[in-house]
Amino acid sequence: MNFIMTGHKGLIGNSLLKRLVAEGHKPILLIDSRNGNDILDIDEFELSEPVDMIIHLASFCRIQKCIDNPQVPFNVNVLGMHKIMEFCRKNKIPKIIFTSSSRVLSPEKNPYTASKLYGEELVKGYSQSYGIDYVIIRPSTVYGPFNDETTRLMDIFILNALQGKELKITRKPNSTLDFTYIDDFVDGMMLAMKEKNKSFDISYGKGVSVEVVADYIISLAGQGVKNFYPVEIAQPQEVELDISRMKEIGYNPKVDIYEGVGKTFEWYKEHLDEILGSR
Repeated sequence: MNFIMTGHKGLIGNSLLKRLVAEGHKPILLIDSRNGNDILDIDEFELSEPVDMIIHLASFCRIQKCIDNPQVPFNVNVLGMHKIMEFCRKNKIPKIIFTSSSRVLSPEKNPYTASKLYGEELVKGYSQSYGIDYVIIRPSTVYGPFNDETTRLMDIFILNALQGKELKITRKPNSTLDFTYIDDFVDGMMLAMKEKNKSFDISYGKGVSVEVVADYIISLAGQGVKNFYPVEIAQPQEVELDISRMKEIGYNPKVDIYEGVGKTFEWYKEHLDEILGSR
């Protein structure tokens, strides 16, 4: 299979790209702003050979920053998505894999979730109008051993604990997230990508208290302290996905939160100087 991937420099993209190449698939074009190109410029690229699928991972996913500046998710997640779909249409790419977000399922709504819902509806619209097949993937708090420059919760918690700093919790007590270890998530992606015109929620399938995760990381580091702050605006507070549809196609997540955090923590500990030096 020949494919295009956006966002290949992130945690998910890096791991998925390695898996696809290892299985004999060929990347024709890789687009990532961290690699000097951007999805907003995708219409400037010309394809030298046919492409079977575009895997669209690139997006702006920091919810609070999207709330602070709603122009950002519009530029990247809305306008960028339009350009991706037009590139598919004009280049006759028959299928797109779109990573939405599990947060679209939450009652809390914000400019980020709106931008992702736009993307979901757009791929469906292009499917019915132009015959482009799609698979919508909704990830949930994916984490793992990787220098995550997007600085998400797990990344911040582990780095701060390793430096004896504060683990800042801006959520209600006992708020939950459905954490997904990267290997499990990529296993799920590889299964879901074979389907057609369907949506899948991929996670471990169990909500875990953010406070419990913070306590566990502090215990691994032997230092650090958790503190609570006012809840951020329109942030989902209870996240636990129904992964029954994924299980129907063979998905079986194996890495629970304690094993996954342990593996991730040890990797961060080993590479701490390198990570801090890169930021």
